[in-house]
Amino acid sequence: MSYRNTEDEFDLRARAELSLAYETGAAPAHLFRHTPWLSRRGVLGCCALVLVAGTVLGGVLAIRPPELVRDAIEHEYYERTLRGSFMDASQLLAHMGLEAARPVPGYPQLMRPCDIDGKLAYHLTTFFEKGGLVTVFAFDQPITLPEGEGWWNDVYWQVVTGRDGRPLVMVSEKKRALSVALRVFSQPPA
Repeated sequence: MSYRNTEDEFDLRARAELSLAYETGAAPAHLFRHTPWLSRRGVLGCCALVLVAGTVLGGVLAIRPPELVRDAIEHEYYERTLRGSFMDASQLLAHMGLEAARPVPGYPQLMRPCDIDGKLAYHLTTFFEKGGLVTVFAFDQPITLPEGEGWWNDVYWQVVTGRDGRPLVMVSEKKRALSVALRVFSQPPA
């Protein structure tokens, strides 16, 4: 019981001393903790979010394929379900850099001339038994596309130099199918 009285007395004494130390009213500003606006958690969280989003967006834009490849991927998406042969196989093979007398590689699903971004392209969709479905685009006019590969818009793409020295754009949902098509359509090693 005496302990409780001493605690109450201590509190009363401390309050009395503090009331005499400062003027009546609001406490002086220098007694409050000053937090700069940059140290607030919300602002720091927003800055971190902007930094992470910028890094991710920059990474995505850095691995974007060239515009012509993106247009070919979009074209392939809209013609994915088409089937048929709308042109002579020997003419198609000649544009892809292969001998006109040989058969079309794989099991051809679609052969037709197309317009991609204002350029005439020859579209071959074929199935390779040990790879899968691949779409190959060969362009009529000479174009400059750097060789490269990647994954964009849920498909794998690859630009290779064909046997005749012109670039070919290959698109597939399976990466293995691109490797099989690469052996058929690309330049033999020198």
